[in-house]
Amino acid sequence: MGHSEWGRLQAVAVFGSTAEGLVLAAIPLLAVSITTDPREISLVTVAGQAPWLLLSLFAGVVIDRVRRTAVLAGAYALLTAAVVALAVAGTTHVLTLPVLLVVAFVVTTAQVFGDGASGAVVPEVVGPDRLAAANARLQVIDRGLVQFVVPPATGALLGAGAGLPAWAAGAAALAAFALARGIPSAPPVKSPAHPLHDIAEGLRYLVGTPLLRAITIAVALGSFAASAVSSMLVLFATQELHLGPVGYGGLLACLAVGWVASSFVVGRIVRRLGYSWAMRLAQGGGVVALLAIAVLPPWPPAIGLVLVFFTATTLVWNVCSQSSRQRFTPSALLGRALTGHRALAWGLTPLGALTGGFVAAHVSLRAVWVVSAGIELVGTAVVWWQLSPAAFRAAQGDEERRDGVQPGRGN
Repeated sequence: MGHSEWGRLQAVAVFGSTAEGLVLAAIPLLAVSITTDPREISLVTVAGQAPWLLLSLFAGVVIDRVRRTAVLAGAYALLTAAVVALAVAGTTHVLTLPVLLVVAFVVTTAQVFGDGASGAVVPEVVGPDRLAAANARLQVIDRGLVQFVVPPATGALLGAGAGLPAWAAGAAALAAFALARGIPSAPPVKSPAHPLHDIAEGLRYLVGTPLLRAITIAVALGSFAASAVSSMLVLFATQELHLGPVGYGGLLACLAVGWVASSFVVGRIVRRLGYSWAMRLAQGGGVVALLAIAVLPPWPPAIGLVLVFFTATTLVWNVCSQSSRQRFTPSALLGRALTGHRALAWGLTPLGALTGGFVAAHVSLRAVWVVSAGIELVGTAVVWWQLSPAAFRAAQGDEERRDGVQPGRGN
C-alpha cells in the first residue's frame, strides 16, 4: 500500500472522528438536560466506557482473524445505526436516560472495533520510521482538528434541536463507512485455534513484554484518573465555571487546541529526547495540569489554558505509547495486543467515572481533580521506573532479533 491508502485512511479518520465528536459531545449535554445528579451523570460515562473492558479482547481476535479494513467498515456501520437511533429519539422527544446509556454503549462498541482495526492497519500503510508521524497525524484528526470545530458546533446544533447533532453524526459516519470499504488490507492469518487461545496468546505477549506491560499499567492508572474528571467535566463547566452549552463546547475545544499545537512539535520532541524521556516528561506534565485545575479560581480562560497544556502533553504520551506497541509487537498479534492493552488499560474507566461521581457528590467537584492527580502521580512513578532508555534499547534489540536483523544495525 502507498500514499493513496494512507490518504484514504486519513479521510476515514476525519469523517469517523467528526461523527464520534458530535455524538460524544452531545450525550453529556443531553444527559444534563434530563438530570443533574452526579451519580446518574456518571452512569452515562460508565455505559460509554464499559465496552473497552467487555469487548476489547474479543475485538482483538476478530481484527487478527478478519480482514482489518472490513472490521473498520463494520465499526462505522454500527456507529451509523447508533447515532441515527439517537437522532430519531431526540427529534421525536422520547429521549430518556436509558436511551442515552444504550447509545453510549453502542457508540463505544463501534470505537473498540474501529480504533483497534485502524491501529492495526497503520503499520501496513506506513513504515516503522514513519509510525510516530502517522500516529501524530491520526491523533490530531481524532482529537484535535475535528474536535476543535465539532464541540462548539454541537452546542449550536443542540440549541436548534435535540436530534440535529446526531443527524449530522449519522451522515459523517456513513461517509466513513463508504471510504473504509475501499481501503485494501493484507489477508488475515488463518488460525485453527479456539478464540480463547488466541486471546490468551495476545495477553501473554502483552503482559510478558516488560516495556508493553509498563505502558499498559501507566495507561490504566491514567485512564482511571481521566475518566473521573471527564465524567464530571460537564458539571464542573456548568456549576463551577457557569458556562452554557456553547461555553462547554468551547472548553472541549481547548482540549483540541493542545492536540493541534503539540502535533507540530511532537516529532521533534521524540527525536530529540527519545521515547523514554518524552513519555516521562509528558506523564509529569499531566499531574501538574490536574493539580492546577483543582486550585485555580473559576476563571474559564485560565482553566482553558491548563486544558491546552494537559492535552499537549497527552498527545506526546499517546504518540509514543501507540508507536511503541505497533513497533514492538509482531503483525500477527497486533490486533490482540492493541485491544488487549485497551481492555486492561481502559477497563478501569467505568470505575473511574463512578469514583468521580461519588467524590463530586460527597466531597466536591474540585476534589475530583485532586484525587485524579494523586492517581496520575502513581502512574508517573511507574513510568520513571520502568520506561527507561535502557528498557527501550532492550525492546529494540528484541525486535531486531525477531526480524532477523543484526542488533544495532537498524531495519
